Amino acid sequence: FLGIGSNVGDRVHFLAGAVRKLKTLPSTELLKFSSVYETEPVGVKEQNKFLNAALWIRTSIDVKDFHTRIKAIEKEIGRQETIRWGPREIDIDILLFADLIIAEPNLRIPHRDMLARRFVLQPLAEIAPGVIHPASRTSISDLLAQCTDQSAVDRSEQLTKTFFHLCEE
Repeated sequence: FLGIGSNVGDRVHFLAGAVRKLKTLPSTELLKFSSVYETEPVGVKEQNKFLNAALWIRTSIDVKDFHTRIKAIEKEIGRQETIRWGPREIDIDILLFADLIIAEPNLRIPHRDMLARRFVLQPLAEIAPGVIHPASRTSISDLLAQCTDQSAVDRSEQLTKTFFHLCEE
């Protein structure tokens, strides 16, 4: 499961570009994607709102190689490195990868902050409510219900339609 986000430029085009590039990875299939949600930024508040979505994929690529590939996709799309929690053209995060638990300096699975972020849990719960978080042993829908993050996470019908259309191009 991946989380994608953007808050710079044509945000919905950046999200759809990430999906189109992910679909070209070898031995990788996009199974489902969530609606698009407009969300408040975390950390640095003085920046544009983000668009966020969740993706359910199947791949036979090794997790470390897959991580390397998604970081390369971010660069291809035009991600510029800025401050932590700063603005970004595209962000692609591995949220869950099967039932793996990995704690390395450059790779943390499950995603280290997902349990405290409504903008991650809400789109993920839309496409995979019954999936079990491997560390907490709790379903995504229950994690969303327990989440104390009160940040606005608003589903956008219009942006979702545009996103779905652009993903198919």
